[in-house]
Amino acid sequence: MSDVTADSPRFESIQELHAVLAPVMKAVAVTIGEHCEVVLHDLSRRDMDQTIHAIENGHVSGRPVGGPSTDRGLTLLKDEKADHDAFGYRGRTADGRELHCSSVYYRNRVGSVIGALCINVDLTALENVRSIISSLLPAQKDEPEEIVGPSIDAVLDGMLESAIAEIGKPPPVMVKEDRIAVLRRLEARGAFHIKRAVDRVSQRLGISKVTAYSYLDTIRNS
Repeated sequence: MSDVTADSPRFESIQELHAVLAPVMKAVAVTIGEHCEVVLHDLSRRDMDQTIHAIENGHVSGRPVGGPSTDRGLTLLKDEKADHDAFGYRGRTADGRELHCSSVYYRNRVGSVIGALCINVDLTALENVRSIISSLLPAQKDEPEEIVGPSIDAVLDGMLESAIAEIGKPPPVMVKEDRIAVLRRLEARGAFHIKRAVDRVSQRLGISKVTAYSYLDTIRNS
């Protein structure tokens, strides 16, 4: 385990963690306001379709208790021992709204991640102001670091559209190398931990599942 997390508080269950964080979640949500979503994810079961254990202001992303992880949560499955805490990064909702986000991960006494506290602030109001004073605040063009959606399928769709945008070609005009590049980006972000991911990706790229799996084998063996 990295030294970064060695002295962090440890909890043996998501219920124990929630008991400590519930008043903090409420305080943050009420203090910042209705545009601030505060989420506690249960990562102890590794069921990324249903990680949300508790949530304040869920209308920001349209997710309820029992809702899904984000694509950022999927990276945990690739390397649990790494320090995944992140502060002040960019996110985006499935319908395109910009978010200002922070995430803190919690572990049990043996070092396994059991939960994550995530704060997502909807920047829509500020974006409206920026459109008025755009000459002073240039638009951001870099890709978001996190996709937040009301379902795991929406998260996957957002990841897929970002990957396609990075290639810069619509799927109908892509060649084999372009499609492999899309799958490589999705693989790096943990997209294929999502159930039915190959089905959705192959449909979007206009290839068969067999071809998609062949491309994935190429990527994973390279």
